[in-house]
Amino acid sequence: MTERTKGRPRRWLRRTAVVVVCVLAGFQVIGWFTSSPQVGHFRSAADRDAYAEAYQEALAAMPAPSRTLDIETSFGTVRVYEWLGPDSSGAPVVLLPGRGSGVPMWSENLSEMLKHRTVYALDAIGDAGMSTQSVPITDAADQAEWIDDALAGLGIDRAHVVGHSFGAASAAALALHHPERVATLTLLEPAFVLSWPPLGTLLWSVPASMPFLPQSWRDTAVAKIAGEDLADLDSGDPVARMITVGGTGYSAELPTPSPLSDEQLRSLDMPAYVALADTSTITQGADSLSKTELIPNVTAEVWPNTTHSLPMQVPKPLAEKLAAFWVSGDG
Repeated sequence: MTERTKGRPRRWLRRTAVVVVCVLAGFQVIGWFTSSPQVGHFRSAADRDAYAEAYQEALAAMPAPSRTLDIETSFGTVRVYEWLGPDSSGAPVVLLPGRGSGVPMWSENLSEMLKHRTVYALDAIGDAGMSTQSVPITDAADQAEWIDDALAGLGIDRAHVVGHSFGAASAAALALHHPERVATLTLLEPAFVLSWPPLGTLLWSVPASMPFLPQSWRDTAVAKIAGEDLADLDSGDPVARMITVGGTGYSAELPTPSPLSDEQLRSLDMPAYVALADTSTITQGADSLSKTELIPNVTAEVWPNTTHSLPMQVPKPLAEKLAAFWVSGDG
C-alpha cells in the first residue's frame, strides 16, 4: 500500500466520520420516520449556499471536465461531468457517489482513473448535489431507473459502474434491474449491500446527525463513530465540509436500503470487484467477505489500514487495480 494508507492521516478520520454519519442517519434512521415518499430538498437557502460553496471549492481542485451536462430522467435532472480518457476503445467508467457527497467526493481518485478510461461522474437524484429531483423515489428499482435513464441520455450502452458507500447500493440496484448496462460492477465499501451495519454505529449516528442538538453532543457522537477525539482535526477540508452540510442540510427523502438477499447476490453474473476496509464501521471489513462469495464472478479483498473512506485513501493503487479489472468487462 502507499504512504497515504500508512498511519492513516488524521484528516481522513474527520472525512470518514462525516461520511458514516451521513450514510447511517440519512437513510437508516430518518427513513424510519418518513411517512410517505417526498422529493429531496435543502432545508434552507443557507444550507444550499454552504453546500454549493464547499462543492465548488472541491470541484475546482479536480481536472477540468470535458463537458458538464444536465440529463433529464423519469425522476428529475441529473448533473453529469465528463472527462475524456486516453482512448475510447473500452467502455467508460461511471462513478456514483456516497451519501451527501456529490461528484467532488472523487477528487482524490479522478486523476488516476483518467490515465486509463473516460470517466462520467453523476450527482445522485434525491441527494445533495447539483441534480434536482421532481418525482419521489420509492425503492431500489427507482434508484436503478434514474441511473439507467441517465446512461441512455448520455448514449452509454454499457459502462464500468463504480459506487462508494450508498453509491455502491445504487450501483448494485442498477446491476440487479438493468444488468445489460453494467460491463463490470465495482462496490467500494458498500453500505447496506452485504449486511446491516453494527447496532452501536447505527445508534451513535442518531445524535450525530440532528442539527438541533448542541454541537458538543454531536461532536461526541461523531468521535464515537470515528473511534478518536476529533477536536483537533482540520475542519477546513472542503470535501468533509461538503459532506457534512450535505448530510445535515439536505433532506434526502429516499428509501432505506436493505442488504441484498442470497438469491440477488447470486444473480450478479457480471465481473464484480468488492473492496472492504479493515477498520470499517459500516461493512466491518473481513466480516463481510463470506457474503461476497455468493457473487458468481467476484474478486473481493480487504484493504489494510483503511476506513470507510477507502477510495480516497488509496487512489493510486485502487486505480491500478481497477484498470486491470475493467479489461475483463470490455469483451
